Amino acid sequence: MLDVPIAQGLIEFVARIPILNILVERDVFAVLIAPGLVSLLTFLGFIVWFERKITARIQWRIGPKEVSPYLGGILQVLADMIRYLYQEVIVHRDAHKKYFIQLPILSIIPVLLALTLVPAGKVYAFRSEFAIPSMVALISLIPLFVIAIGWSANNRFAFVGLIRESFMCIAYEIPLLISVLSMLVIYQSGDAITVVEKQTIPGALINPLAFLTFLISTVMATGRLPFDIPEADQEIAFGPYVEYSGIMFGLVMVLAYEKLYLLSLLMVVLFFSGWKGFYIATLGDLSPVLTLLLKALIVMCVIVVTRAVYARYRIDQALKIGWSFLLGLAFSSLILSVVMVWLS
Repeated sequence: MLDVPIAQGLIEFVARIPILNILVERDVFAVLIAPGLVSLLTFLGFIVWFERKITARIQWRIGPKEVSPYLGGILQVLADMIRYLYQEVIVHRDAHKKYFIQLPILSIIPVLLALTLVPAGKVYAFRSEFAIPSMVALISLIPLFVIAIGWSANNRFAFVGLIRESFMCIAYEIPLLISVLSMLVIYQSGDAITVVEKQTIPGALINPLAFLTFLISTVMATGRLPFDIPEADQEIAFGPYVEYSGIMFGLVMVLAYEKLYLLSLLMVVLFFSGWKGFYIATLGDLSPVLTLLLKALIVMCVIVVTRAVYARYRIDQALKIGWSFLLGLAFSSLILSVVMVWLS
């Protein structure tokens, strides 16, 4: 059961209620509340609003203010969600109908499975020596769903989008994997808890080449500018998702943000000492959870700022970066890690 001194009475009360009592178990809390499903949904709502507001502010424009103008338009995201729910989901006659409907729903599965492997102090669902490799493998499944979604639409513009996604996926996945491997070589473990416990110095300072590789790969993987090439709406009408409408469009639109949340958590674990930092005794088990989420939120906010300050690359330029500069940087980080371990 969760140990939170400031709310222990409430936790003990909930523990006596059938069905609800599972929520105060550490493993269930980790999956359903934080850093799991509830935190994911909360972050998705916030980061969509933040990205629109910060981009507008940097570019001297007015961001969303139509709904709740006195609150900075923060309820605009809720209004958009309600709009998606009430819009008709149109399945055009040329689509591969079963896959067209099922794939956006099924795409949440690797996201939820990856969240079960993210620890926050004593709050975690599963602990394994292969937690970090497994998490990377599950994150790598998300582009496959994007490609399949583009195929299921059976539309020429969606097809162009999925081809671009395929090219981009190969260009960033290999450097991303090598950067993760570089850190695992240093920590001699794939267990996320062990990795955090060994970080007396943040991993970003131990191997800055691996951190830089992971950061650029994350920007590419999440489709942030200047790498939002598969979904370039000015060129190919939102790429793989062009035929989707209503709540189905909402589900596919947030895929990139779900991936951003997962990669931000992984970045914090590998490079920013995970949940280490401030500890508030009265919060008990919740203190490391809040520390982890706060660090992940800062990483997400920094990454989405790129949308406002960079122009989009062409597909050939992005692929050249992935297969030359980024790949070379990744191998350099791996060599650095091997040398550091050998010298130690």
